[in-house]
Amino acid sequence: MLINATLNYAADSNEAEDAVQALRQEVRTVDAGALVGGVTATALDTNTTAQRDLVIIIPIVLAVILVILMLLLRSVLAPVVLVLSVVLSYGAAMGVSALVFNNILGFPGADATVPLFGFVFLVALGVDYNIFLMSRVREESLKHGTRPGILRGLGVTGGVITSAGVVLAATFAALGVIPIMFLVQLAFIVAFGVLLDTVLVRSLLVPALAYDIGPRIWWPGTLGRPELDAAVLREVGPAGPGLHPASEAAVRP
Repeated sequence: MLINATLNYAADSNEAEDAVQALRQEVRTVDAGALVGGVTATALDTNTTAQRDLVIIIPIVLAVILVILMLLLRSVLAPVVLVLSVVLSYGAAMGVSALVFNNILGFPGADATVPLFGFVFLVALGVDYNIFLMSRVREESLKHGTRPGILRGLGVTGGVITSAGVVLAATFAALGVIPIMFLVQLAFIVAFGVLLDTVLVRSLLVPALAYDIGPRIWWPGTLGRPELDAAVLREVGPAGPGLHPASEAAVRP
């Protein structure tokens, strides 16, 4: 049996969602298999599913990324720092986007799947840049010591990462001209998040944290022993082989 009912509230309002939830509880007391559908019920189920997916998918993705980075960098501390930087970049991008959407652009709301899509794009791109930067830093650290290796790795990869981020942000920003709110919101989140990640987080924050932590950034790997790092510096000198003496001050720890 099908019963049609019309709510006294707007279909996309919080009051309508509360009414649907209350109605579902009432009809189940009559028939446990009864279903309540409609525009509001569909939107409510979509929001609930999207929030549940965020709680489940985000920890799983971060855990898998953490394991991959541990295997690649042969370290525990460095991958933890990198994953935390990705989470920080994503959180900052979502916070700024919410302020822009609510107070500047005046959007009535956001698609329930926007945060999840934004997370997938930003984390995937951020981890790519992390791998590109830190794998080169590790190679340089094996030859020149940790702190000089960080500066050398950043000098080689920083410009490439920033340039790639600018191009990618511009590409995603092009989606903003499409008159679909979901695409406009996703375009802003990804474009702003990529610029934030490549200009500040990946080029300044991550290298600065790694430089301050020093050789222990590679803990518990062999590179994480300060005595090994000191031995490398004694062997090749602070500037490392092949570097002009005038440039030694730029990489001196």
